[in-house]
Amino acid sequence: MPEFQLPDRLRTFLRWLFSSAAAVLATYALVKLKADSGTAGILYLVLVVWAATLAGRALSIYLAVVTSFLFDYFFLPPLHTFGLSGLQSWLAMTSFIVSCVIVGRVAERARRQTQQAEQRREDVERLYALSQEMMLHDDAAGLIREIPRLVEHNFALDAVLLYVRDEDQLYSSVPASSAKSGAPAFAPEAMREALKAVSAAWEPNSELPQGYTPVNLVFGMNSVGTLAWKPATLSREVATSVAAQVAIAITRANAIEVSGRLEAARAADRLRTALIDSLTHELRTPLTAIRAAATTLLDGSGLDDETRQELAMIVDEESSRLDSLIGEAMEVAEIESDGIRVKPEPLHTGTFLEQAVEQSHDQLAHHRVTIIVQQPDTPVWFDPHLIGRVLRHLLENAARYTPPNSRVLLRSKRTKDRIEFLVEDDGPGIDAHDLPLIFEKFYRGRKRITATKGSGMGLSITRALMAAHGGAIDVTSVPGRGTTFRLWIPLAEKSPSAGSEKAS
Repeated sequence: MPEFQLPDRLRTFLRWLFSSAAAVLATYALVKLKADSGTAGILYLVLVVWAATLAGRALSIYLAVVTSFLFDYFFLPPLHTFGLSGLQSWLAMTSFIVSCVIVGRVAERARRQTQQAEQRREDVERLYALSQEMMLHDDAAGLIREIPRLVEHNFALDAVLLYVRDEDQLYSSVPASSAKSGAPAFAPEAMREALKAVSAAWEPNSELPQGYTPVNLVFGMNSVGTLAWKPATLSREVATSVAAQVAIAITRANAIEVSGRLEAARAADRLRTALIDSLTHELRTPLTAIRAAATTLLDGSGLDDETRQELAMIVDEESSRLDSLIGEAMEVAEIESDGIRVKPEPLHTGTFLEQAVEQSHDQLAHHRVTIIVQQPDTPVWFDPHLIGRVLRHLLENAARYTPPNSRVLLRSKRTKDRIEFLVEDDGPGIDAHDLPLIFEKFYRGRKRITATKGSGMGLSITRALMAAHGGAIDVTSVPGRGTTFRLWIPLAEKSPSAGSEKAS
């Protein structure tokens, strides 16, 4: 429930009325008690000090004048007149007036110092809150856009503008088309040029239209931009502190962004180097085998038909392996360059799974493949090319790492918001140490490095393909009992493009 506050004029009137009533009541009590002039003077002096402490100089002067007349009229001889007789009366009145003036000034100064101390405390708290919000902001790049709103909120301002020199951009706490308190909206381009001129000319006290107060944002010996606000309620010390904090925040955000780009570039270089090294090693092995077999075949001396057939099979197998490695390298390059495009089509999952098994027929020729499809098998929209690449890789892995005649189960099911495909096998499973790492690039597992041939890129490719389709892939495995790969994508029973057109 909002707190009710009286208007300023009414509050001032009531304060003066209460002070007058307090002086009258005090006089009435003193007269009834037949107090002497000393007691009356002290009580009147207390009223003046109270007024100076709580209400300021004007009310204390008013109360000093009123109590002076009351003191003279009721307590200094001759009584009930405004005249003074005798040196003692004059000394009493003079002492009272001088005391009122001195004590009133001291009380007013103490009140002012108290208000300044309270204001400084509030400013420090606001500066601390601003620094905390800027330092703890998750998005360093988004922080720059949020700075005007943070400054406006913490210091109760009407509007705050921020010009960032490196970006040549203007950010505002309020939209340019709106205005507070009936003020006209500013023109963004004109205001940007004005703040740019302040930053370039190093003129912290330049005047801006519509009552904005600017300050240059300096970090080290360089100007990083300009901050402007209205109304001009910030003291020079507070404005300087805010400007320093904002300049540091902008510099920090820029440094984090540059560091992020450099780290991304270094990561890309490391990946490229690792890919080249891996491919160099992996490609050299089949090429060596192919060259040795081809050289032996070309020599031809002393070779029987069985040996020639065996060498020809080596050339065929290693050529196929070489083609697979090149294909994986091209897939990685496509993923790293964000070249994947999802092209969904309406498909029955049963038909899709049968096609995936048929395309991996050669690898699965010695395995028992079972397909289970949740009914009803109504069409759903997804990209058969991307998901097919993932399923073929998982099926070929299942065939490679499980013994002949073992079972491979392929199933599909749908939930409220997704469709899932599962590839299960009865193979030896995956070691618990390897399980969290199998989707990392070039990771092949401790037991598989020597047992099988491969680049270690396949599962990382499947994870990237699933992410591009808006889904994911995970794995569960029990050593000695088999492995289950589960991949899911968002369920779309209508064309995604038709849905977006309808929404627009």
